[in-house]
Amino acid sequence: MTGDRILDRKLGWRVVSAAEAAEQIRPGETVGFSGFTGAGHPKAVPAALAERMRSAHERGEEFRIQAWTGASTAPDLDGVLAGAHGVSKRLPYNGDPLLRQQINSGEVEYVDVHLSHVAQHSWFGFYGDLDVAVVEVAAILPNGLLVPTSSVGNNKTWLENADKVILEVNHWQPRGFEGFHDIYYGTRLPPQRAPIQLTTPMQRIGDPYLRVDPDKVVAVVETDQPDRNSPLRPIDDDSRAMADLLVDFLRHEVRNDRLHSSLLPLQAGVGNVANAVLAGLQDAEFEHLTAYTETIQDGLLDLLDSGKLIGVSSTSFGLSEEGAQRFNDDIHHYKGRILLRPQEISNHPEVVRRLGLIAINGMVEADIYGNVNSTHVAGSSIVNGIGGSGDFARNAYLNFFVSASTAKGGAISSIVPFVSHVDHTEHDVQVVITEQGLADLRGISPRARARKIIDNCAHPDYRDRLADYFERAQRERPGAMHTPHLLGEALSWHRSYVETGHM
Repeated sequence: MTGDRILDRKLGWRVVSAAEAAEQIRPGETVGFSGFTGAGHPKAVPAALAERMRSAHERGEEFRIQAWTGASTAPDLDGVLAGAHGVSKRLPYNGDPLLRQQINSGEVEYVDVHLSHVAQHSWFGFYGDLDVAVVEVAAILPNGLLVPTSSVGNNKTWLENADKVILEVNHWQPRGFEGFHDIYYGTRLPPQRAPIQLTTPMQRIGDPYLRVDPDKVVAVVETDQPDRNSPLRPIDDDSRAMADLLVDFLRHEVRNDRLHSSLLPLQAGVGNVANAVLAGLQDAEFEHLTAYTETIQDGLLDLLDSGKLIGVSSTSFGLSEEGAQRFNDDIHHYKGRILLRPQEISNHPEVVRRLGLIAINGMVEADIYGNVNSTHVAGSSIVNGIGGSGDFARNAYLNFFVSASTAKGGAISSIVPFVSHVDHTEHDVQVVITEQGLADLRGISPRARARKIIDNCAHPDYRDRLADYFERAQRERPGAMHTPHLLGEALSWHRSYVETGHM
């Protein structure tokens, strides 16, 4: 089965079954897994490890690990480990529903971290030692260099820092991936750091391959399993309305000489609104676009195919099944127009600020002054995590936060008096969009922000109540007029939702 996949003779002798490889992971250890948004994660070793965990638990023995990744992964990693009750701590981002339930019940500790921080915090020693790295690759070359797959994430750091390494060589991943990656090995610890010399989105500053010390590789496992390819949801009316507002705003910025007709590099979070925006750009007049983002969705392939987009830099794919098949079948068509980098570079604040990104990210809710919650429901229950939104929003040239104005059939307003959890402060939020309208918050005071957000973004069912709250806060707090709040009521909408199921 090895074929042209395992070309290093020394590592070729270390091919074992997934069950044998999983024996290398002991209870209580910390394991760094490859994977980012369902792409490039190991498929076989986690399942074998979960089976070991279940057997241990049946014998009355404790067997849990700390799991580190690039971002969310898939049911055949996070899901199977959670199903075996085998995770004690997880970082930095999770999208698995069962693991989310265990995090919110208190069974699993969860460390929600900006994605650009994970690699450096690991190097700083903030998280402790990394015992094992389990990393998927497309091929092992004769000199031991590794061809990465559909995500890079934190793989470089895991391979460097782990005491032991397990490699999964996945034959499903195209062998043609060789040459698609730009792995930067120039990062240093303070005070030896130097500027990252990346000045255009498609510039190469690193190597096409991952490196590993062959003496650390304790097992090589061969697989032939697909990534988790999430189906695309049809673009709904609300998403289309928000996309139209955003594209029109970009036109406004071009007319006012704040953007060029080719805009600036685009970053779009995962989801329906992002896909709607990309579809809107397909029909817009902008040309010669670029993207510098963390996840490549189907919409970016569409823009590449149409010629609207000339190149995209990312750390991972996040395609539908159809999108993945389309890419795999015609991979050479995209070579030179797609680069995959480590997430410490794709999300690096220095690079984001230098390139001047246009950042588009979702939110759970925003308050009338522009604080944004992108991670929690009712202040306590985590949804997924902050991901890369903070990396991009704080350092972008222009940022947008988007959400439908209501959720749960109108039971929840996405515009509230005060957010129940703050991920992005009012200082980092420039433009808020719902299907109701857009609020440009740049350069205006908190009270002016409140008027714009209430008038333009709130759903009509909640607009009068928000206006009433704001007016009473100004009347009843005459000596606190900069950001007036009624402290006894600021979170009352959330309390009402928890108690009655409706705000």
